[in-house]
Amino acid sequence: MDKADIESSFKTAVERYAELGVDVPRALERLSSVAVSLHCWQGDDITGFETAPAALEGSGLQVTGRRPGRARNADELRADLGQALALIPGRHRVSLHAIYGEFRGAKVDRNEIEPEHYRGWVEWAKREGVKLDFNATCFGHPRAAEGFTLTSLDNGTRKFWVDHVRASRKVAASIGREQTSPCVHNLWIPDGTREAPADRFLRRKLLRRSLDEIYETEYSAQQLKDSLESKLFGIGSESFVAGSHEFYLAYALANKKMVCLDLGHFHPTESVADKISSILLFSEEMLLHISRGVRWDSDHVVLLTDELKGLAAEIVRGELLDRVHLASITSTPA
Repeated sequence: MDKADIESSFKTAVERYAELGVDVPRALERLSSVAVSLHCWQGDDITGFETAPAALEGSGLQVTGRRPGRARNADELRADLGQALALIPGRHRVSLHAIYGEFRGAKVDRNEIEPEHYRGWVEWAKREGVKLDFNATCFGHPRAAEGFTLTSLDNGTRKFWVDHVRASRKVAASIGREQTSPCVHNLWIPDGTREAPADRFLRRKLLRRSLDEIYETEYSAQQLKDSLESKLFGIGSESFVAGSHEFYLAYALANKKMVCLDLGHFHPTESVADKISSILLFSEEMLLHISRGVRWDSDHVVLLTDELKGLAAEIVRGELLDRVHLASITSTPA
């Protein structure tokens, strides 16, 4: 099919849709304003650029850090992302994890990160014409080896992770201020147990305390928007996850934060699309991770499935494009 055939077919489609009351040019113009936040971490298999490589084993992540051809430094990762952005239509954002700072050989622990460590990313985003989002990295670290971070029974460990998330929010606010667009800071933690815990209440009390301490510092909504990401279960947390959907939904509504729904973090028979209208009747905004659920977790390759189409239809028909932040789990070429 040559260009003339494509244009002819498109013209016919526009006419057919117009008969049904659908204004295709207007729909395409509206779609052009929708940004999808692409994650950076597929590009290097979640190893990051810290002086000491992230200890992925035992972190609840099914990755190895040994993907052939993975980016070895920030410049290579940015080049990969640039190539991806050149091939994917639309306007986009890029979502960073804290481990992707540029520390220039210095040993900077997670609770010590500063906006200066992400200066290279901010400058790159300006050149590319994209905006940045940010995520605390509460895994792949010796202090996360036991599977508990913000719910740790050890006060020193819990404080370490509280300080890390505080520092991550400071970085995110700095990015949002400079790019004159709110930076979405999303929080996910791996905390949970393989066997049924003796005391679920204690862990969740600790999580609530940690979140209260983290969010004591307030930032302008023009700089920073906070979201909380739940999970049904994961590797090493098959029987109990402290940050469940119900916990984060209740906390977010009580504290005016966003809920993040990852399509792969629910039971396979649950409809994430069905949750949108219920949540947005009580919350101003929400974040969606457009992943693909494969049995136990999110797969990092998105397919155009009926579930994804249903999700998009729910957002568009509810006129919610301005209230739903979209983040994709696929970015860089493999």
